[in-house]
Amino acid sequence: MKLSNPIGIMVDSLRMELRDGLRKAKELGADGVQIYAVSGGMDPSNLSQAARRELKQYIEALGLRISALCGDLGGHGFQDPSANPGKIEKSKRILDLAVELGTNVVTTHIGVVPGDANDSVYATMQQACEELGVYAKSMGAYFAVETGPETASHLKSFLDSLSSDGVSVNFDPANMVMVTGDDPVQGVYTLKDYIVHTHVKDGVRLREVDPREVYGSLGYEPMSHERIAEAASGGPTYRELALGEGRVDFDRYFQALKDIGYNGYLTIEREVGDQPEADIAKAIQFINRFKE
Repeated sequence: MKLSNPIGIMVDSLRMELRDGLRKAKELGADGVQIYAVSGGMDPSNLSQAARRELKQYIEALGLRISALCGDLGGHGFQDPSANPGKIEKSKRILDLAVELGTNVVTTHIGVVPGDANDSVYATMQQACEELGVYAKSMGAYFAVETGPETASHLKSFLDSLSSDGVSVNFDPANMVMVTGDDPVQGVYTLKDYIVHTHVKDGVRLREVDPREVYGSLGYEPMSHERIAEAASGGPTYRELALGEGRVDFDRYFQALKDIGYNGYLTIEREVGDQPEADIAKAIQFINRFKE
């Protein structure tokens, strides 16, 4: 097996100012970058047309491309019908920004999909994702749901219930290993028609857990990014680890991606540790071994 996929870096994982992070990503050898576009300077409402053009030119001048924007709005995803109109509108504006910056993927968390398709929350999420999917499809783009909160087969059944693949998948193998205990290799084959972006991350599950404890759900307290990161580094439930040190079988996982014809980004995300730059550099070396 010889991989030819481009390598991306989640710029926010470097914990630097955006422009510093972009330059560092290039220095580390990345082909592309994923950028959070929810708040601060990257919030679409804070970026004028001139600022968007300048940022796109800056990234291109570095020889980088944007693999995806991250549009995760937190909380319960799209489970709360009272919050959905505002979240859907903001998600659309993030997708507009993505397309203007040269990518057609926005990754997000939609909330934990209930096990019962007759659950009212299931229907609420379905309605929100249907609207988002239609909007994305009209632009030749995707909202990519990150794997982790449910098994691959359950996520597929939810996506199959929508009218298009405008809502697709950002495949994160570590989230599956750490939370549901699902097999990410089989998950690739199960979700093969929906995978438009991937994260490269590793980890281990320490005990069985209700995904709602990790990701939050209507009626459960949602976990902040800070709490998730804290849990990943030292909690009793799961642990994010360096590539090759966890339970993701990367030989089989990368082979599965190759088997389904996925030629998109392998984007490194690192949510723990106090030396993110060194960890990401090692991650690139790890992936490059599969390219030799």
